Amino acid sequence: MTIPNSQFPIPNSLFPIPCSPISTVNVSFVRLLIYLMTQRLTQEQLTQIIAEVEKLKAREEAELDRKQVEEILQELNLPPELLDDALMQVQRKQALQAQEKRKKWIIGGLAALLVVVIGFSLFSIEQYNSVIARVQAQEDRVTLVEDNGNNLKVIERQSNPEVFYRVTLKNSPLDKKLQLSCDWINPSGEVVKQNRYQTREITTSVWNTYCRYTIPTVAPTGNWQVRMFLNNRQLSQADFEVK
Repeated sequence: MTIPNSQFPIPNSLFPIPCSPISTVNVSFVRLLIYLMTQRLTQEQLTQIIAEVEKLKAREEAELDRKQVEEILQELNLPPELLDDALMQVQRKQALQAQEKRKKWIIGGLAALLVVVIGFSLFSIEQYNSVIARVQAQEDRVTLVEDNGNNLKVIERQSNPEVFYRVTLKNSPLDKKLQLSCDWINPSGEVVKQNRYQTREITTSVWNTYCRYTIPTVAPTGNWQVRMFLNNRQLSQADFEVK
């Protein structure tokens, strides 16, 4: 506990100021006496005041004035005139040490922030993947442009039809967009068409989507397949025949 000078001024009439300088400890002790004479203290406050005065005394005893330093230099056969230069070097080194310490604190803080950001990103990705993993195909059908609710098994290529693969998803994540794709595979196992698209923002857990492909009149006849994927995970597959 430090006793502020402004609250406990030393009256000149009680304590005349001598010509010689007054040490910090002596001044503090005088102020302590005035404070003790004018205030009532608890035992805890008194203990704190005594500890504070002891700290000031120890600091004063540990400090050396310029004259003492010059005398020590002379005893060590060192030139006292270099004292100012030495002081500047010491102060410069202390400033550099303080700067390095600040840099370490800044780097440590940035590293900690980076760890938090990476951890949050990994958590968000894991949470998103967990949500995406629950999405499944509830129903799928092959139709033409006009959907009458049937699931076509045979398609005539002569009419150059545009074929739709309609899939109903369940457990779709609300307020998210899904990255979907479709592979159209001919009887030779060749992927002749790929659809890649992003859905609109999903507003209901049961979500209807589709992909489409126009079968050319020269397309090979036989058994075809269409597959739908969410990211790289297959959701559904349908077989149909092209004649």
